[in-house]
Amino acid sequence: MKKKRLFENIVHGIFLVLGLITVGFVLLITIYLIVSGIPAIKEIGLINFLFGTEWAPTKSEPQYGILPFILTSVYGTAGAILIGVPIGFMTAVYLSKVANKKVRAVVENAVNLLAGIPSVVYGLVGMLILVPGIKRIFNVPDGASLFAAIIVLAVMILPSIIKVSITSLDAVPKEYEDASLALGATPTETYFKVSVPAAKSGIAAAVVLGVGRAIGEAMAVMMVSGNVANMPSLFESVRFLTTAVSSEMAYSSGLQQQALFSIALVLFLFIMLINVTLNFFLKRERK
Repeated sequence: MKKKRLFENIVHGIFLVLGLITVGFVLLITIYLIVSGIPAIKEIGLINFLFGTEWAPTKSEPQYGILPFILTSVYGTAGAILIGVPIGFMTAVYLSKVANKKVRAVVENAVNLLAGIPSVVYGLVGMLILVPGIKRIFNVPDGASLFAAIIVLAVMILPSIIKVSITSLDAVPKEYEDASLALGATPTETYFKVSVPAAKSGIAAAVVLGVGRAIGEAMAVMMVSGNVANMPSLFESVRFLTTAVSSEMAYSSGLQQQALFSIALVLFLFIMLINVTLNFFLKRERK
């Protein structure tokens, strides 16, 4: 009995240490971004930095306005979520509750394959197929645009949404569904009015993962968006917060480099804000 209790205490201690290490990494990243990003914001000015519409660090009078990057990231992420979440959610419900074992195995393997494809491959396929296709179909000067980035991001977030949603739906006790069916509800009503609400927290976590993937993606977006610092327009070349950092960090220095760290800080705060907001609404609904 003592050996068993000792073993449980050791395992508990290991999990506690690993959890503290994770929290420590988050705190270190937060501190580093704040220390590296605040000086540029002070020098440029918070209003000019967040709401300036021109990014021109090489001008005789440099401009460091990131409003086009912020709006592009918001619109791009929102567009990807509007496309990807319904597709991913409905796919998860179908695979978890309707599909037979053979179909589920095939589709899940395809989803796992999508999850394992490197970002640069998504960008390459988008650049070679999607971008020319948009140019021909919509008769625009260049297919590298916000719309192309939205499509690529929507595809990239599908694996996260599908896999986590399936796990949450599978965890719903079968007794809930049996009780609903026994009361006369149809299978479809049971899935959407009983199973889905019961798995709501897990599905919300899937959406958060999808949002994080969409906001944080750089390489694939850079290859299909045109990477030009324009105000966002659906069929024009644009630049995201992530691509602004990744495309200029290699050769930047001085205030420009500090401004890039400030962009990374803004991006980090966006993700934190999304997580906090979603958790707030979920907790309020539980109460």
